[in-house]
Amino acid sequence: MKLEVLTKSENHEIQNQIISKIRDLMNYKNLEPGDKLPSERQLSEKFEVSRTNVREAIQKLEFYGILKSKPQSGTFVADIGQVAMNGMMEDILRLEDPDFKSLVETRILLELKTVRLAAQRRTEQDLVQMKEALEAYSRKVENGEDAVQEDLLFHLAIAKASGNSTMNTFMLIITPEIITKFEEHHVCDKGLAFMGIKEHQEVFDAIKNQDAQLAKEKMKVHFKALYQYCYNI
Repeated sequence: MKLEVLTKSENHEIQNQIISKIRDLMNYKNLEPGDKLPSERQLSEKFEVSRTNVREAIQKLEFYGILKSKPQSGTFVADIGQVAMNGMMEDILRLEDPDFKSLVETRILLELKTVRLAAQRRTEQDLVQMKEALEAYSRKVENGEDAVQEDLLFHLAIAKASGNSTMNTFMLIITPEIITKFEEHHVCDKGLAFMGIKEHQEVFDAIKNQDAQLAKEKMKVHFKALYQYCYNI
């Protein structure tokens, strides 16, 4: 079996090729709303690509609601009209990987909302998870180590405490790309890491005291330096 090592852009291109071919199957009536999708193996052989690439393309279409998985039954085409289906597929094919500024803006918009909800809805277990992430972040920063992942774990704990599963999911989706971009741009080497200890603690205290407005204000302060840095790179 041939082992393929692809760059991110090559993998993205292959995914789009597979999605285009699935769209063609739908347009030529070989696949209609409600129909079961052929197996990964069958699609892999038909499109002459690896099963891994097929699986990733299918997962992408499932995420956007084009395909629906049913346990023990398989994957099916969603019950969406042909015109709407084509429009959605075209939009998916035009999607590009988000740039660093877009990720930062999205993260800030999400977290200013999630932090308010977290202050209103947090449980004692939520506080424990936030505290553990905060302490892990502080230890790494004080030891001069990279603490990007611990930083994001703290923010993910806030998203979870918000009790909003959709916002939590969005945070989980963009987190891997944020980690990559932060390390690529050396964000925590710019003096933000040490400030983050105090700022995280202030956000945590506001959530613990269930002061939603203060939690939002402290999160704004926390993101101010990051936002300014983002627009100076």
